Amino acid sequence: MSFTNDELLYNSGVLTGPRDGVAMPGEEAWKAKRGGYVVIECPQRIPCNPCHTSCPTGAVLPFADINDVPKVDYSKCTGCARCVAKCPGLACFVVDLAWKEGWALMKLPYEILPKPVKGMEVDCLDRQGRIVFRSSIEQVLEPFKDRTFVVAVPVPYGLKDDVRAVRVVG
Repeated sequence: MSFTNDELLYNSGVLTGPRDGVAMPGEEAWKAKRGGYVVIECPQRIPCNPCHTSCPTGAVLPFADINDVPKVDYSKCTGCARCVAKCPGLACFVVDLAWKEGWALMKLPYEILPKPVKGMEVDCLDRQGRIVFRSSIEQVLEPFKDRTFVVAVPVPYGLKDDVRAVRVVG
């Protein structure tokens, strides 16, 4: 039996491919922008807008309806990761393709103990929770000083579309 992307999403909660509600910048702009851009994988219409209200530059556009999926004006995005820290659905993350040749620096939400620290070894996980790469934390951000952390981890460029979470090794 085969399922559509929508059926898989609604039955498993796992986003399996491109669809409305996934906001991404154009590839050329992305490679040239130091600091990165937000990627928002929020495909369901639900009453939620912390990504918009937390964005200091207005890059996450206002919602006409509280149930709208987020839209991003990438000309305003600084890659600050404030939306990453505020998203209750862990649907926001930042990808910096200008960080180092052949690598992407991914800023991902981290809401598990122990408190993350720079240098901590992590498994990088795909959308299904499978390990796709082992890395170490390059930077720990706490945008709102509320113990909600964002960790920056380097991953090979080719894995930027796969890595969506990290888990501390050991």
